[in-house]
Amino acid sequence: MSLRTKLAISFAAIAALVAALMGVIGYAATNEQLQRATDQALLGGGGRPLGPGDDERREGRGQDAVVVLSPTGEVLRSDGEVQLPVTDSDRAAAAAQRPSVNARTQSVDGTPFRILTVSPGEGRGAVLVARDWSEAASVLRRLAGVLTVCAIALTAVAAGVGWWLANRITKRLVVLTDTAERVSGTGQLDVEVPGAGTDEVGRLAGSFNAMLDRLAQSQADQQRLVQDAGHELRTPLTSLRTNISLLERFEELPPDVRSRVLADLRGESRELTGLVNEVLALAGGQGTNGDPEPVRLASVAEAVATRARRRTDREITVTADESQILAPRAAVERAVWNLVDNAAKFDPNDAPVEIRVHNGTVEVLDRGPGVAAEDVPQLFDRFYRPVASRSLPGSGLGLSIVKDVAEANGGRVYVVAREGGGSVFGIAWPPLPE
Repeated sequence: MSLRTKLAISFAAIAALVAALMGVIGYAATNEQLQRATDQALLGGGGRPLGPGDDERREGRGQDAVVVLSPTGEVLRSDGEVQLPVTDSDRAAAAAQRPSVNARTQSVDGTPFRILTVSPGEGRGAVLVARDWSEAASVLRRLAGVLTVCAIALTAVAAGVGWWLANRITKRLVVLTDTAERVSGTGQLDVEVPGAGTDEVGRLAGSFNAMLDRLAQSQADQQRLVQDAGHELRTPLTSLRTNISLLERFEELPPDVRSRVLADLRGESRELTGLVNEVLALAGGQGTNGDPEPVRLASVAEAVATRARRRTDREITVTADESQILAPRAAVERAVWNLVDNAAKFDPNDAPVEIRVHNGTVEVLDRGPGVAAEDVPQLFDRFYRPVASRSLPGSGLGLSIVKDVAEANGGRVYVVAREGGGSVFGIAWPPLPE
């Protein structure tokens, strides 16, 4: 059963329930009004119950039948067009010490009557007065018919309105469903669901479009990563094949050539390993792996500096405050390490590398050749390498990982020229409140 059918049936069911409830209430209220008016007429205008000694008050009261009972329940007098039946409750009322008025509707010889049993109390007997209830019963039957027709009509109208509303509500949902099925079946992501707006369905359509855009961007990034990685892998693989060919004549090579070939192989192997590690880091989402936690940037800077000193034999200084950020610690450490490794790699003067931490920002300062202005816009793109550094080892992925880590955790990256020569690479994250 479709959603629109369910909504239409729900509208109709609610309308039918409301109509039935209102009909029952209306019918009961009308019945009560008719009974009250008839009872008042039978009792008399003043509302005082008639007693066995009130013969003169009975005249002109619109009573179709009267029965007078003795205190013992015997019929003392019976007037009217029909003989009213006397029940045990009527006899009990005749003998009762307390005044009472009991009403009932009863069929006598096939005709409905409204019957009142009136007792003045003190064991003085009782009077049964009755009026023909046929006209009132006819009114109630007609009312029931009208209410039934109205309920059916209201239910039909509600079903129609419900179907119309359901069509309006589900029209965009149907389009959204069709689009999702088309995307699932064909894999095409260049589609857009119309009808984005501020209501729930519109917001859903907008979210779906945003999701498709992100999926399309992710797919494009993945394809570009594979293409770029394949391109970058060709050079070291070609070099490896060449060196392996030389190794086939290993015994014929002079010692200095052997050493150079082996050194090239080790270098190419390291470059391939680094490239594969960088590609895996990008594919694995270094910026989002792990749960965010409060990270004290000073401890990250010290850990990276210790590792860098051991691996590069460079002087690494750290100046840090106590600021913290919310991010996966491993990702933050990887990003800072890439900046420090980059600074050590491209500074041929072995000058000290500085790490500064302040208010959620990590800066790495070097005394290298600096970054040309035309390279800055693309410096953090995947596999981009400035012309001046293409002769040096590297994959061109380190800074792109830094950018991914920064942006995945609400930060940004930047690079500026350092006064006196060199560069300042920075990552700025929103700091946690102290």
